[in-house]
Amino acid sequence: MNASESEEPELRRAVCPGSFDPITNGHLDIIARASKLYDVVHVAVMINQSKQGLFTVDERIDLIRRATAEYGNVEVEAFHGLLVDFCKQRDIPAIVKGLRAVSDFDYELQMAQMNNGLSGVETLFVPTNPTYSFLSSSLVKEVAAWGGDVGHLVPPFVLEALTERLRQR
Repeated sequence: MNASESEEPELRRAVCPGSFDPITNGHLDIIARASKLYDVVHVAVMINQSKQGLFTVDERIDLIRRATAEYGNVEVEAFHGLLVDFCKQRDIPAIVKGLRAVSDFDYELQMAQMNNGLSGVETLFVPTNPTYSFLSSSLVKEVAAWGGDVGHLVPPFVLEALTERLRQR
């Protein structure tokens, strides 16, 4: 047997980045679809020191791990800095991003071109399920803060955490 036959096949890796404050069913749709295409999907929770989230980074990581546990090939961790550095450190050649509308594409295309120019990392755009085309974490938080029902937009345990956090404020 030669060396190439004994080597393990290289795992296909991708990252789904975001703030996930909180994770929504729209996020989960993209992560689930990526998990069918890649051997390992890294969910990178962005740390933005200048932005105060509703949930701490550790709380977001916990909620995402719970929400993605059924997939079996999703790893969740925080990142600070450039996404391409996160990718280089973990040998991740692809970023998977969901697109809700044309307005998303304008911004995401610039980011994809910059990331590719910096490191050669490719970005794959996945059209969002039309059911979630309007959905964002910001909108979920705003509607929930005003007492609106967002139970169909987030997993049940995320709804519980969101309701409790808003009650504390």
